[in-house]
Amino acid sequence: MTTRLRIGVVGCGLVAQVMHLHYLRELPDLYEIAALCDVSQDLREACARDYNVAYTCADWRDLLAQTLDAVFILTSGSHAPIAIAAAEAGRHILVEKPMCFSVQEGNAMIAAAERAGVTLMVAYNKRYDPAYRRFADEASGLSDVRLLRITTLEAPFLPYVAHYRLHRPKPLPHAIQTGIAAENAARIAAAIGSVDPLSAHAYHLILLDSLVHELNAVRGVLGEPDELAFADITEHGITAVLRFGATQCVLTWVDLPGIARYAMEFACYAPHARLTLGFPSPFLRSAPTLLAREGGEPDTARSWRTEEITAYNESFREELLHFHACVTSGSAPITSGIDALHDIALCQSVIEVHRGRAPRERPSEWTPSAAQG
Repeated sequence: MTTRLRIGVVGCGLVAQVMHLHYLRELPDLYEIAALCDVSQDLREACARDYNVAYTCADWRDLLAQTLDAVFILTSGSHAPIAIAAAEAGRHILVEKPMCFSVQEGNAMIAAAERAGVTLMVAYNKRYDPAYRRFADEASGLSDVRLLRITTLEAPFLPYVAHYRLHRPKPLPHAIQTGIAAENAARIAAAIGSVDPLSAHAYHLILLDSLVHELNAVRGVLGEPDELAFADITEHGITAVLRFGATQCVLTWVDLPGIARYAMEFACYAPHARLTLGFPSPFLRSAPTLLAREGGEPDTARSWRTEEITAYNESFREELLHFHACVTSGSAPITSGIDALHDIALCQSVIEVHRGRAPRERPSEWTPSAAQG
C-alpha cells in the first residue's frame, strides 16, 4: 500500500498556487494537504477553500504543532529558521530555492536534518525535467567538450501567469514589511559582508532568486567547477566564466523586461557534436523542454540538426514524485541539502570574484571563512 504523506505548506504565494498545490492535489494517493500557513489571512483562507484544507494559520510554529509527515517551505527569503525547526519537530522538508542565504545557514539546516533523521530536499525542478536528464546523459558521453554556454533572457512573469486563477494578497502591514526587509538585509550582510548596493541586489534578487537554478543545473551535468575565472555584475545582469577541467562554461543572465519571451538555453559544444537544451518559462505547466542535436560529416559540407520533445511530464510533478520516494524509502534526494549548499557557496563566490577581480579556485566548496561571509 502506498504511504500517503500529510503535508503542511508554508507560503501560499505564486509558486505554491501555480505549481505545488496544483500537483499535490493531482497526486492524492501520495499526498494530503493537511495545513496551510501564510501571513496573509485572505490568501491562506482562499487557498484553503480551493484545496479543501481545514487548518490554516499565520505563524509557521503553529503549523509545526500539527500532525504532519512533511513540511513544504515555499516562502520568499531564507528558509533556514523554518527548516531547522521543522527538522527538530521530526518533519521531512522540501524547501523552494534558494535553500538559505549563506553557507553558514545551510550547514545548520543540514545538521538539523541529519540529527533528526529526516529528508531535506531543495526544489530545483529543472533537475527532474526528462529533457534535462536526457541532455545530461548525452553530454556525459561526449568527448572533448570545449564549451558549455548558458544564456538566460529574463522576461516579465505576469504574462505567463495571467491565465491562472490566482489569489493575490492585500499589502502587508508596514511593520511586517519593514521587518522582513531588515531580516533579509541582515542575512545578506552575514553572507557577503558590507557590499555596494548593486552587489547586494544581485546576490539576493538575481543569484539566489533566479541564477541558482542555472548553477545547480550545470553542476548536475559537469560536477563541481575547478575555477570561477571571471564574474561581472551590471545593473541588468551577470556574466560568469567557470572552468570544469578542460571545459569552459560561460554563463550569462540578462533582464529584458520589454519582451515577454523568457528563454533559458544550455548549449554544449564538442568538435563532432552539439547539444542544445531550451527551457520554457517555469510558470507554464507541462510546456516541453526542447533538446536539439547537431552533427556533421568531417571534411564535407554535410551537417544536420534534429529537435526532440522528450516528454510533457511537468518537472514540478516529477519533483514531488521524487520527494515522496525519498521520504518513504529513506534514500537521499538528487537535490539534497548538501548538493544545494554547493550552489550557495558558488553564489557567494560570484560576489567575491566580482568585487576582487581575481579568480577563485573550487568556488562551490565551502570553508569556515566562506561560511562567515
